[in-house]
Amino acid sequence: MAQDVVSDALNMLRNAKKARKEVVKIARISNLLIEVLKIMKQKGAIKKYKIDPRDKSLEVSLGDFNECKAIKPRFSCDKTQIEGYRRRYLPSRDLGTVIISTNKGLMTHEEAETEKMGGSLIAYFY
Repeated sequence: MAQDVVSDALNMLRNAKKARKEVVKIARISNLLIEVLKIMKQKGAIKKYKIDPRDKSLEVSLGDFNECKAIKPRFSCDKTQIEGYRRRYLPSRDLGTVIISTNKGLMTHEEAETEKMGGSLIAYFY
């Protein structure tokens, strides 16, 4: 395990998907990870997640995705650079989502482009 909670959790999700698992239990959680999971749930990449406050863990039901990874290092980009990073990390124009941390919170690359905001790249999935 590395020091990055989001990266570890996304690796666990990806490995569980390859192993054809339905549910993954993640032992370490953070607020950033919960926000990433909210966006993934909105887009259908995961079905649901349940937070267990006693032992500070998450239980995630996998949905429909092929790949999910954290972006390291967390590049900062302005509104004009989002398109280039989207091309770099996503396989197709209409497929996938890049998650960007802006000063209004986490949002997808589409929301960031419509709000004309830049930020720090966190993760992507498709």
